[in-house]
Amino acid sequence: MKIHFPENFVWGVATAAQQIEGAAFEDGRGPSIWDVFSRLPGKIKNGGIPDVCCDSYHNIERDVALLVELGVKAYRLSFSWSRILPVGTGEVNPAGIAYYKRLIAALKKAGIQVNATIYHWDLPYALQVKGGFGNREIIGWYLNYASILFDSFGQDVDYWVTFNEPIATFVGHAKGFFAPGLSDEKYARQCIHHLLVCHGEAVRLFREKHLPGRIGVVVDVWKHYPARPECPEDIASAVQNNEIEGYGMFLHPLFLGGYSEILTDYMKKNDLTPKMEPGDLETICQKLDFYGLNFYNGLYDNADEQRKAAEGGNFQNRPEQHLEAVYDVLHMLVREYKIDIPIYITENGIAQDDGPDRAAILNDDERIAYVAETLRHVRRAMDDGIDVRGYYLWSLMDNFEWSAGFAARFGLYYTDYEKMELIPKKSAPWYRSVIAENGFEIAD
Repeated sequence: MKIHFPENFVWGVATAAQQIEGAAFEDGRGPSIWDVFSRLPGKIKNGGIPDVCCDSYHNIERDVALLVELGVKAYRLSFSWSRILPVGTGEVNPAGIAYYKRLIAALKKAGIQVNATIYHWDLPYALQVKGGFGNREIIGWYLNYASILFDSFGQDVDYWVTFNEPIATFVGHAKGFFAPGLSDEKYARQCIHHLLVCHGEAVRLFREKHLPGRIGVVVDVWKHYPARPECPEDIASAVQNNEIEGYGMFLHPLFLGGYSEILTDYMKKNDLTPKMEPGDLETICQKLDFYGLNFYNGLYDNADEQRKAAEGGNFQNRPEQHLEAVYDVLHMLVREYKIDIPIYITENGIAQDDGPDRAAILNDDERIAYVAETLRHVRRAMDDGIDVRGYYLWSLMDNFEWSAGFAARFGLYYTDYEKMELIPKKSAPWYRSVIAENGFEIAD
């Protein structure tokens, strides 16, 4: 049976500056919170630091050639704030502007659409020491940065993303295992509120500049379900992970206006309500051109199993795959959050554990099966009328995977970090054929 997609469906791959560029301290770039966090003992698996990564800063031609080889229609990248503005504000770094000018020009010459994220987790460290997203001045800092990007690249970027997966900011301030490594939920709630206001103000600024591209936001959805639908503890866990510490924190204010009743009550009860100014909630809820869904898995919460994991036993490092959840998630976005704009799957992929057996990593049948199964359920949702316009696979190449360092390999291309060579895995020609044929065959 052939799974077929519309002729105008956008096929792409996604990356992020902090994860692939390297050149962390070259040509005037300042440190980001991840450059600093990665140097704290025990924070990154195997002690990995993102100083070199895939060295994409010095290899524009190599990377674009891979994109051409794959036949992608679009490439999702992000700007490094501290490469543009080394201390977050003040003097613009001309070398940073020049780098992205060269990259975008190469993409446009190759006929590849540019999907550019303004902020993908890598706040300049100089701003973090001033309070980062917990300081309301971040709104002005972010708008200044966004304005520089709009003015410098606005004629060539096809899709703008204000923020990628803002939950990383919550995790980094409330949970401690992402940069900047803090564990203060009250502060984290304030950070999230300011981030959302930054988003809304950036959309307004984009509209004022009358640029030719489109603007949206990317929110990941790891939907949790109660493993035992009749169990109050499992139900409570799913609500906590969805509405209080997950996608509900963002989707409700972005698309419905204001924080949900569940979250509002929780914040009031625990003295976590962020300080807001009049008009903030209206600013956050701007009309967007598209929504980006990062989807990796659906999860089932079992309170008994969670207790065992907390006690150090029976920890499930690789949760069972529930890729069918993407079908439910897409319907939920339309049904519950009233999203009536085009949706793009802006990230989807699966990690392989690094190891000495390169041949096994290159023979990545698991990735092929994972992507095919996800796309099958995306197509089902489209058949129901859900307006999905494109799919970006994460990622073009193995890279620095945040707290997992270089131990998790998500790429279509294997990165040899010593030789800086990129070697196609089995999934690369498979994905190339999917793009060329606008679909793929599956067993009936």
